[in-house]
Amino acid sequence: MKLSILDQAPISVGQTPQEALEDAKKLAQVGEQLGYERYWIAEHHDLPGLACSAPEVMLGYLGAATTSIRLGSGAVLLPHYKPYKVAEMYNMLATLFPGRIDVGIGRAPGGSAEATEALSDQFLQQVWKMPELIRDLLHFLHQGFTKDHRFSNVSAAPVPSIAPKAWLLGTSQKSAVLAAKNGLAYAFGQFMSDKDGKEIIRTYRNEFQPSQNAQEPSVILTVSVICAETIKKAHEVASSSLLWKLQLAKGEGKQGVPSIEQAINHSYTEEEKMELTKMKRNMIIGNPNEVYAKLRQLQNDYNADEIMLVTITHEIEDKLTSYRLIKQEESCPTK
Repeated sequence: MKLSILDQAPISVGQTPQEALEDAKKLAQVGEQLGYERYWIAEHHDLPGLACSAPEVMLGYLGAATTSIRLGSGAVLLPHYKPYKVAEMYNMLATLFPGRIDVGIGRAPGGSAEATEALSDQFLQQVWKMPELIRDLLHFLHQGFTKDHRFSNVSAAPVPSIAPKAWLLGTSQKSAVLAAKNGLAYAFGQFMSDKDGKEIIRTYRNEFQPSQNAQEPSVILTVSVICAETIKKAHEVASSSLLWKLQLAKGEGKQGVPSIEQAINHSYTEEEKMELTKMKRNMIIGNPNEVYAKLRQLQNDYNADEIMLVTITHEIEDKLTSYRLIKQEESCPTK
């Protein structure tokens, strides 16, 4: 089973953004040492507690600090940008780090309405133009992808020996069809969706059309995971990110991911307890054996080629331990 990492570069209470980004580097390095397939970092704008607004900058830093793990965006929020500039940035990365760069594409704003307005003009109109933006991006990443393109004589220099692999990130039938018809690999965000992912992925596979970007359909399933030595410890570690989600939903949590102690000592209302129960249903929390078994089951149920794990903790060591324990469980002779 291929396993990968999605990092949202969270900032913990008492931590600086620089320290959070250094933790992101540490996670990419440890992920490489453990044998994870790829490391993606997310793009967010003016969101409290999240440190990465420019994946393309961070990926250059991470590429220089690693040697083999694939690196990518999860995702470039394409409606904010001109496809040509995105292609130039990721071609540059692919030139520096051959055969290691992915460009994940998304269409969410990645921040508040005010941040969206500050970042780009006519965002909603650009969302409606997503099919065109994707075709333009693929044209520049794979010169000649689109016949008779209006920019057929323009190259997104430097042109790497191995083009970045483009993925579309989504949680809907619409995104699955868009990925399939453009020959894109597809990453389904199960951790942020309550839709029938199995049917969505089935649609993608059935409608996939081979392209220069991908000859066969390829699916990543992204799930929220907390793994620790014991089930009790895993739930203690998870309490930080769960409390933070509750805080963010109420417009709080601006200091970042709370500590386990803060989470344990928090006085939860009945409504918050119900919300916690709901959130836990969309997460995998447990010991190594339990977590790995559930990941295997998800891979089979969703017909996924790869599972990508997103793990948010207050302490970086708890996060690294979670990823380490899962890989150790995978390497057991009986697995």
